[in-house]
Amino acid sequence: MKRQGLKLSDFLCGLALAAALFIFLAPVAWMLITAIKPPGEWLNSPPIFIPSELHWANFTDALFKWGGLKGLSDSLIVASLSTVLSLLLGVPAAYAIGRYRTGGDNLSFMVLSILFMPPVAVAIPMYLFWSALGLLDSYTALILQYTVFNIPFISWVLRSFFEEIPRDMEESALVNGATRWRAFWEICVPLARPAILAVAMLAFIFSWNEFFFAVILTRADVTTLPFILPVLMEGHDVLWGDIAAIAMLGALPVVALAFALQKYLVRGLSFGTLR
Repeated sequence: MKRQGLKLSDFLCGLALAAALFIFLAPVAWMLITAIKPPGEWLNSPPIFIPSELHWANFTDALFKWGGLKGLSDSLIVASLSTVLSLLLGVPAAYAIGRYRTGGDNLSFMVLSILFMPPVAVAIPMYLFWSALGLLDSYTALILQYTVFNIPFISWVLRSFFEEIPRDMEESALVNGATRWRAFWEICVPLARPAILAVAMLAFIFSWNEFFFAVILTRADVTTLPFILPVLMEGHDVLWGDIAAIAMLGALPVVALAFALQKYLVRGLSFGTLR
């Protein structure tokens, strides 16, 4: 009875996992199918699950006709530099708040409160600010704008991780002649590496997918990938195949990054949660 009960529970668990995989992967599979369909099969009723031909022109149009290649490069530049800058500022801030209670108990909540604010609430002030500096439609404006939202997230999440790192290791390094800064970079940062890589990936995804500020602050010189999608929604027609192709191309870097960092994700997101 126990063995049968165990097999039944395994079966139910596998069934639940299969249902979850279907729910999450079905839209991705449909997007891929749409990306290789010819235009006449995008909106058929009943839907066509197997295209009559592989219409790779959707990908070439997405890359070269609609600026998808430039969108990929611009998104990569903005997301990468914003993530690096956010880590350089957010990791020391998290260490200072978590280890030394810099700013008291209220500073950490003030940092978190920035994330409560919807981007639309600061859209006009930010537009006027970057316009006054002459930085509209530039990499600098987008990178710094995303950094402003990434730093509070990084510092808030990493604060608890640095709180869990034993002080004895730092104190031993200080006794042996290391400076406070060296102890931070050579002891605390390596120990918190899984968490740092996890929040770095989440910050990169935010910068990669962000649409609102990309529309407000850019025009023609800088066109990130989310900015290109509305161009394909014409007044009398929607180019579903090209949209699906751009979406597939835009998802590839994030998926590749997730696979590259997958061994750090579970450990990084769970480390520091137990006291």
